[in-house]
Amino acid sequence: MTDTTAEETVAELRTIADYQFGAGAGAALFPPDRDGERTLHRSTGGRPRQVVAAEGRIVSFGTDGRFTLGLVGGQRLVDALDAPAYRVVVGEESEPFVRDGKNAFAKFVREVDPAVRPGDEVAVVRGDDTVLAVGRAELSADAMADFETGMAVHVREGAGADSDGTEKTDGDGDIAG
Repeated sequence: MTDTTAEETVAELRTIADYQFGAGAGAALFPPDRDGERTLHRSTGGRPRQVVAAEGRIVSFGTDGRFTLGLVGGQRLVDALDAPAYRVVVGEESEPFVRDGKNAFAKFVREVDPAVRPGDEVAVVRGDDTVLAVGRAELSADAMADFETGMAVHVREGAGADSDGTEKTDGDGDIAG
């Protein structure tokens, strides 16, 4: 992404990310020092649709003007934003299911960012901030903490796991997915 139009688009996307996720999110999702390491996919009309890095999808840009997170984007937000920002922490009993892409339910939520509202994009994490999945909050933070039933997060993409529950890795020992 070296042309001026792409640079302007990325600057706009950083601004949108800062608005949606808070200050610093734009630089976390689209680091300036890694501009050549991502691909911007556009619709036939020229509107940005997806931003993809070598590791995978960072975000998709919806027609509503909001981002939906990919696993790479969720990891970048977790790494950049102080806990508990845009995180839903689940217990270990639901971890294998969430990793597999199953939804996270309120009874398994251990902690949640108090600012989370229904419809917000969140990272579903373990207590140590390991990203298990990304998705859309279906309940407010208060409801996630109070309810014993109901879907807390509609998981869009899980981090994946082998049949024994361990993280998938590539040949170098890096987490795959």
